Amino acid sequence: MFLQIVLLLAGLALIVFGADALVEGASSVARRFGLSEFVIGLTIVGMGTSAPEMVVSFIGALQGNADIAIGNVVGSNIMNTLLILGVTALILPMAVTPSNRKRDIPVNILITVLLIVLGLEMTIFGFGTDGLSRWDGGILLAVFLVYLVMCFVNGEPQEEETPAKQRSIWLSLLMIAGGLAGLIIGGNLFVDNATFIAKALGVSDKFIAITILAGGTSMPELATCVVAAAKKKGQLALGNIIGSNVFNILLILGGSALIHPLSFDGMNYVDLGVLLVSALALLTALFIGKKNKIDRLDGSLFLAVWIAYMVYLFIKK
Repeated sequence: MFLQIVLLLAGLALIVFGADALVEGASSVARRFGLSEFVIGLTIVGMGTSAPEMVVSFIGALQGNADIAIGNVVGSNIMNTLLILGVTALILPMAVTPSNRKRDIPVNILITVLLIVLGLEMTIFGFGTDGLSRWDGGILLAVFLVYLVMCFVNGEPQEEETPAKQRSIWLSLLMIAGGLAGLIIGGNLFVDNATFIAKALGVSDKFIAITILAGGTSMPELATCVVAAAKKKGQLALGNIIGSNVFNILLILGGSALIHPLSFDGMNYVDLGVLLVSALALLTALFIGKKNKIDRLDGSLFLAVWIAYMVYLFIKK
């Protein structure tokens, strides 16, 4: 057990250093090509930091373990918004841009609703099954491609939140690649050893997926957002979370369902309800506290909901 704890901490260190390199490299690319930091966060950073979720869910699908594949994504998305954005907002309140309001936040809500509707076809409509078929996976992947194109076509250039020194393109790309490598390797070390410790304690696959695995695979997002907030790059942090949530549902669960149909039997209404609440929570930035900003009040509310859900899971485990 001591070795697993040491490896877990080593993974955490790799995640932190990888996040710093990724944020710096991605910001430099954004400046050089005139892209907004939000679009870079949404695409390169968001998809890069979701690589651990993809590994875990694809392996779960290959093994026919729907609880791992789905629970990992559901838990990660809940954690991304409620815990990670909550913590980030406490460090640095994040401005919500017009395109965030009109496109990104609504799309995050709509794809969450789409996942729940596709996953509960039998319960809602009385046909099909409660789960994701290969057809459902194809639908999710098609929506992902449309959204990705839409982001690049309509991405709005913007002034940097904090100026930074310019780096060569090759150094920036090397930092992104090295940062992603650190995040992925560190994430895998964290997940593997956290899972070993959890299994030694005798808890269920669903519990491991929604708590331990989701927590471990979300460590890159947490590290990246905290580093981005410390560097006053709120839009990169927000883009990272929304991009990661979109990537998790559309690409990771879409791809997982193509590998092997995924049953929703292990998910209950509380899990899916909290997932929907986490997507809707971003709307609080428009109506609660400072308008058009995810401020410290919003962050505190996010954290309160996440803590309540964690208490529920530990009671029901």
